Amino acid sequence: MLDPQLIIMVAVTFCFAGVIKGMVGLGLPTVSIGLLTLIVDLPTAMALLLVPSLTTNIWQALVGGNFFYLLRRLGLFFLMAVVMVHVGAQLFIIFKIASLLRVLGALLLLYALLGLIGKSPELTLRQQTVFGPVCGAINGLLTGLTGTLFVPGVMFLQAIGLPQNVLVQAMGMLFAALTASLGLALYQHDLLSPNVGAMSAAALAPALIGMWFGQMLRNHMSQDLFRRLFLIALGGLGSYILAT
Repeated sequence: MLDPQLIIMVAVTFCFAGVIKGMVGLGLPTVSIGLLTLIVDLPTAMALLLVPSLTTNIWQALVGGNFFYLLRRLGLFFLMAVVMVHVGAQLFIIFKIASLLRVLGALLLLYALLGLIGKSPELTLRQQTVFGPVCGAINGLLTGLTGTLFVPGVMFLQAIGLPQNVLVQAMGMLFAALTASLGLALYQHDLLSPNVGAMSAAALAPALIGMWFGQMLRNHMSQDLFRRLFLIALGGLGSYILAT
């Protein structure tokens, strides 16, 4: 039987992560993984994010009218990301959980610092051809190891000069593909129990409620100010994970 206290804590976590997603358009997996690892082990946290993350990112991937354009342009990038998720999941048997948590903390801190610095490299067409599959492969590997979805894939997508709306849709496609592949990998390695799967499905409702509330708040707050506060908090969380 599931612990009622755990259910409440998971619901609160995804509601808060949903608020972040609603306000800034991303961050639900990052925030939920970071907070969940404070109360459950990393494989369980990765399994819990599956339904909320997959559902919200499928919607983001399909909205915008550029799905097939992005699929043609970035198909190899997406393919390498999906395939390497399973390689990362295989490495669970090699790395200790403590090491994985430190990787997660480092990724959170790195992402926060890069966001606060505001620096984004620009890649030429030839560089995009070379770095696309490499970044996709590394992103998939890290997703399989830690459940994070964005490093270095989001940095690559920002560096190839996509317009804002196209970039948002591309991130949705990447996140949806990675989440689906992660779910399959966890299931194949017996890391997705029926209880955890049911709790992940139940977490969708608070995540959507949080997203709605976050969208309401976005209309009454400077997004630039919130973005900075969010990145500072994310960096603090990463530092805490690294220190423990």
